[in-house]
Formats: sequence, C-alpha cells, structure tokens
Amino acid sequence: MFNISMGKLSILTLIMAQTIAFVCIILKLHQSPSFPVKKHQKTHVIILSTWRSGSSFTGQLFSQHPDVFYLMEPAWHVWSTMNQNQAKVLHMAVRDLVRSSFLCDMSVFEAYIPPDSEKSRLFQWESSRALCSPPACDVFKRNDIIPQEDCKTVCPRYPFETIEQACKTYSHIVLKEVRFFDLKVLYPLLRDPSLNFKILHLVRDPRAVFYSRQKTSEALSVDTNIILGSIESNELDVEYEVMREICRSQVEMYKSAIKTNLSQLQTQYLMVRYEDIVNNPIESARLMYQFAQLRFTAKLKTWIYNITHGSGHGESFVISSRNALNISRAWRANLPFKTVQKIQNICKESLNVFGYRSLDTKQEQNNLPLDVLLPLPKL
Repeated sequence: MFNISMGKLSILTLIMAQTIAFVCIILKLHQSPSFPVKKHQKTHVIILSTWRSGSSFTGQLFSQHPDVFYLMEPAWHVWSTMNQNQAKVLHMAVRDLVRSSFLCDMSVFEAYIPPDSEKSRLFQWESSRALCSPPACDVFKRNDIIPQEDCKTVCPRYPFETIEQACKTYSHIVLKEVRFFDLKVLYPLLRDPSLNFKILHLVRDPRAVFYSRQKTSEALSVDTNIILGSIESNELDVEYEVMREICRSQVEMYKSAIKTNLSQLQTQYLMVRYEDIVNNPIESARLMYQFAQLRFTAKLKTWIYNITHGSGHGESFVISSRNALNISRAWRANLPFKTVQKIQNICKESLNVFGYRSLDTKQEQNNLPLDVLLPLPKL
C-alpha cells in the first residue's frame, strides 16, 4: 500500500510540474521578447503626418505598446543638418534614413550624430518607451507605461548602441514622420522584400493645425524655411504659405494612395483623422492596432482612456493627461474669424477631401454643437 501511495504521489508531482512548466511557457509567450526578432517576423509602420496634427499623441498610442519599438521623427536629423536644402531635395536622404531605421541599422545616424554619443543625442528619444526600458534602460520594465519626463530624467546616460540593440528585440518598428510631401517617395519601401511596410496617414483640420502652429512658430522656424524653399512671401504671410503647402501635399498623398494602381497600398495604407481619434479614442486605437497587427491589452485601454480624459490643457511635444476633445477644437474659441476664412480659402480642397465643414459666420464658429467633422466623402 505504501508503494501504491508513493506511485500516485510521483504521478501527481509530475503532473503538477508539467502544469507549472506549461503556464510558464504561456506567460513567457505573452511577454515582449528581449532577444532578437527575425526580420521576416517584423512589421514596419510609418505614421505619416504633418506638424501639429496630433501625430505626437498618435505616436504615443504605439510607443506605449509593449511590442513596439518607436522613434519620433528621426528625419529631424537630416533636416537640421542639411537645412540649406529644400524639402524635395531631402526626400531621398530622409527615405534612406527611415529604411535603415526600420531595419535597425542605426549606423545611418553617424552622418548626423558624433561617434561615441549617448542615446540622448537622438531627437526626442525620451518619447520612445522602448528606449526607456531594457536593454536601452534598466530602470523600467518593458511592459510599463512610461511617462516621457520620467524617462528623460533617469535614462539618458546610455550608449547610442543601445538604440540598435533594443530595436532588434521588437516585432514592430513604428516611426512617426512629418517630413514627406510626396507619397511616391515611399513606394520603394512598399516594394522592398525586406520590409513588411504599412502607412498610417494622419490628417487634421487645417484650422486646428494653423492655430497650433501659431503657438510653436519659433520652434518650427527651421522647418518652415525648408518647406517654403524658393517660395517668396513676406513675413506676415509665411504661416499661410506653409499651410498652403501642407494642405496641398496632404491631399495629394491621400489621392495618390486611393487612386493608385499599386496593389500594396490597398491593404498597406490607412488614413485616419485626428478628430475621429479624440472623439472615440478606444475604438480608434483598436482600428489602428488591428491595421498594424498589434494586440489591444486591457492595460493600454485604461491608459488611453485616462490620457484623453484628464483635466490638463497639454504641453507642446509632451504627452500627458488632458481633455483631448476640448483641446482639439480650441481653435474655434481662439482664432479670429477672418483668419478662419483665410485658412478655409487656402485649404478649401483639404477641407472638402477630408470631410471638414466650412464655417460661414462667426456665430457658426462659436456654435460648438455644430460639428465641423463630416462623414468622409468618396473620391
């Protein structure tokens, strides 16, 4: 009888050990890997937008995902170094940098950043959760939601090489870029067999873009000069001329995407309006994650709700809890109606193509229940 009991006990112990091992495997599979991910297993997403269009916020929806390695505007280094050139001339250099970043080849930055630098030399590095957690920083965990300011305080003194090391351990590489004005420049990336390339095109109401740009005009001055290039304008018209070019390029890129014969764009391109995101952040995040083939966790849902339903008013280039809906329509209370009319005239096609209502009177502008967001028209 003793032998039988011992036999049963051994079998029970074996079953328990196998169960524990199985649970550990399952838990391991649901954690972000810390080992290199093979190239064919990676997904590459570019958030294509323009300045002050809610792209930093949208970028954070991806950056805080535990499966994503995110970089915010790496092409800033190209434009800041080669600022005597026009945007069109810089397109190829920007595309090459983007492609290398997607492939986790950070040696491309050697042309713009001194050797033996710390990773903090990378533009807006702290906006990347992946650069605030192992192997790029040991203070936080890979699945933590990490505020930018916290990361900036404790994670700057790491070698630049840790950027490449971290990149190689993620299944999804997401870059946010505002320095493309022609979608055709990206076509080679769609055809590139080494990339699983997707384009998330973010647009915003031009009147809101103009209002936000007014508050950050000094910070954007170098970019403004590159955008305008040889376009002559007096000082008072500079921002209007920039808006003309922004609206033109956003419309042309959208038209190129939906009217092209390039088969990859039918499944690899998605246009999203920032106003739709702030109106329904959870559903919008679900759709964008689905497009990027990312899982939507309960932790992310809670964070997205909290970050968009706060009482703060927001700070430029730093994402913190705020009332995203109120901020998105602040232009209606603060822009003079004559300015609204001028932007509507300059960006008339953009308003029509992306489904934004033109306002005919100051009373309509102040009437917030009058929604300026219309159903997206078919072209």
